[in-house]
Amino acid sequence: MVNHQERPDTERIVITGLGMVTPLGVGNEEFSRRLFAGDCAIDVVQAFDTGALTSHLGAEVRNFAPRDHISVKNLRRMDRISLMTAASARLALDDANLAVTEENRDRVGMVLGTAFGATDVTAQFAGTLLSEGPSSVNPILVPNTVMNAPAGHTSIELGFRGVNTTVTHFAVSAETAIAYGVSEIRRGAADVILTGGADILSKFYYESLSKFRGLSRGNGQGEGEGARPFDEARNGYVAGEGCGILCLESLASARGRGANVYCEISGAGLGSSPAPPTDWPQSTEGICRAFNRASVNAGVSFGKISAIMASANGSRILDRTEACAYEALFTACDPKPPVTSIKGAIGESFSGGGIRACALALSVKRNLLPPTVGLLRPESSLPFVTGGPSAVSMNHAVLAGISFGGTYAYLMMSRCES
Repeated sequence: MVNHQERPDTERIVITGLGMVTPLGVGNEEFSRRLFAGDCAIDVVQAFDTGALTSHLGAEVRNFAPRDHISVKNLRRMDRISLMTAASARLALDDANLAVTEENRDRVGMVLGTAFGATDVTAQFAGTLLSEGPSSVNPILVPNTVMNAPAGHTSIELGFRGVNTTVTHFAVSAETAIAYGVSEIRRGAADVILTGGADILSKFYYESLSKFRGLSRGNGQGEGEGARPFDEARNGYVAGEGCGILCLESLASARGRGANVYCEISGAGLGSSPAPPTDWPQSTEGICRAFNRASVNAGVSFGKISAIMASANGSRILDRTEACAYEALFTACDPKPPVTSIKGAIGESFSGGGIRACALALSVKRNLLPPTVGLLRPESSLPFVTGGPSAVSMNHAVLAGISFGGTYAYLMMSRCES
């Protein structure tokens, strides 16, 4: 096990900027304030009618003004997910105090994670195509139906010409994209990578989730629906949306320009195990394997892990399996690291790993963990963060990514003074 600090500074990848368009707010300041205050962004969906469905709650992005972040000439070409992505990327660059110039634009790139892409545009395109024929389809919709549209629009808006790719890996799309972005800098393909995840709520998407019976449902009286990670009364997840983007560069680069460093992405562990295509795994084996790979990759033993930002979203199977895995992994540790999940506040957007990575980077920087909103009666004996934020001396924290279908992506984030 080689400790990450033994790598040369050119191979140590740090986060120097954060940008987010989320249900908890747009930008670092508002998101941070509401995150650590334990606010919940879940409410009755307003963007479309859910009256005929069994679920009615969602975590929507509100009060987002694209014109504040995107040039007028590109606004009309972008769909909603592209607007969120481009705005988040600009905010991340601004936060990192980095400008895209003629001298560096070929060395700045993006690796974006999205689970489902522009479901609103795709549904509109398909509906017109099937009902009225190809000649009636609005041609401006066509390029926005491809999964790489948000990353492409972002590169056009911001002017970078480096690596530009999109990762679609179900509910660990963002975490996988971040790991990919780290490797691109390490292998010398880029100096700066904007990475994270974006997904949106649309009527088609929401109705599909409802039919798969994954969403938390009410009892017909307006009661019982909600997001309750790890809670005994949980009955499914609440759909969310948003975008979170990290600005990555090498520690050598950050030190050279005197940049603020949130933390280092010191390790990553990916894996898979058998599971139903629309449900989470019931075995802890895959979780333990991916978690261990991230630990070994970072050179950090379990006893030195300070906190875990869990993937739990209120699903019966996911939360139970994840809690059992951590109980097994940390059997010999006393005390066990505190565990939190922010999906009770922002919902489950499947590419929400980008937002959650931003949240964990802020947590490591501040030595403060946000609470698990919605958790009142824990089903596990793990030391969950509830009621309010918890001050924790965080040297190493783990971001958990667990997807239906049995895919895993774990990231280790470590304190790093620039």
